[in-house]
Amino acid sequence: MARPTDDRLRTILVDMVAARTQAGRLWNLQRQGRIGTLAPIDGHEATFAAAAHALDPTEDWFLPQYREPLALQHFGPEVLEQYVLYNVGHPDGSRLPESVRVAPLQISLATQVPHAVGLAWGMRLRDEPGVVLVSFGDGSSSEGDVHEAMNLAGVLRAPVVFLCVNNQWAISTPLSLQTAAASLADRAVGYGIPGVTVDGNDAAAVFDAVDEARARARSGGGPTLVETTVYRLAAHTTADDPTRYVPPEDLEAARRDDPVERLAAHLQAAGLWNDEARATVEAEALDLLDRLVDRAEARTTTPDEVMDHCFVVDTQRMARQRQELLETAPAGGGPP
Repeated sequence: MARPTDDRLRTILVDMVAARTQAGRLWNLQRQGRIGTLAPIDGHEATFAAAAHALDPTEDWFLPQYREPLALQHFGPEVLEQYVLYNVGHPDGSRLPESVRVAPLQISLATQVPHAVGLAWGMRLRDEPGVVLVSFGDGSSSEGDVHEAMNLAGVLRAPVVFLCVNNQWAISTPLSLQTAAASLADRAVGYGIPGVTVDGNDAAAVFDAVDEARARARSGGGPTLVETTVYRLAAHTTADDPTRYVPPEDLEAARRDDPVERLAAHLQAAGLWNDEARATVEAEALDLLDRLVDRAEARTTTPDEVMDHCFVVDTQRMARQRQELLETAPAGGGPP
């Protein structure tokens, strides 16, 4: 497959810098009590942004876990808007418009992976041209849902790309205590599908791997497991203290290979990036995020809206719970 041009890599870098900048602002907002628990994207930007750019937003689907949305702006501005709504606790934050081919983020580990296989299978049955990419972490890869999904996808030759983002930690559990396998991609052979490991800090390498897996899926060749190796440069979530378990020397070494700085250095050498360009991207990213936060906080809702999409008709228990919410909980659109 053709490697991405430097112009394409610059577009990817813009999304990466915006994601890193917006993640920092969201961290501060969480500390102010204005949004809920947050999973920082730091260290994962190249993997998510490059993977998104290897897809066609009009045909392909991206099913994320919970760090990805900031880097998925290639799929449209609605992704960021819904992500902000989700973080302020508004129910609409979990419901993206039907025109956007990105699923809502998923907190329950690996439950989006079987959904991806079902979606991909359905697309094939309908003769739709796209593929489904589903991303999950090394910790999620230990969940049964992942193995069942990859096994079924292999049997069905479903057009799905499994993107396993190995950031070396399942919260505080290191990879060495999660598996004895030499690599997570090695598991693919057990399902009769190809597996490949790439440097997740290298945006071009990630783009190439996903682009090749996408082409294989579209041609009827079935699924591929793509493992990207990165290092989590920030806390697992805003509720985590990584200084209690991450060796500082490992983190320092990882920071020297920061994916944002690596790609920025490459493009600066090519004359396509400089400090002024970065400052512009950061300022625009913050301005957009701040406007979306203000808009989200201004939206009102009723407490019982969280129950609106559970069943078509409320069960008796839900009806009682809905009434209790309306009687006891204050209305508003702030954080939960």
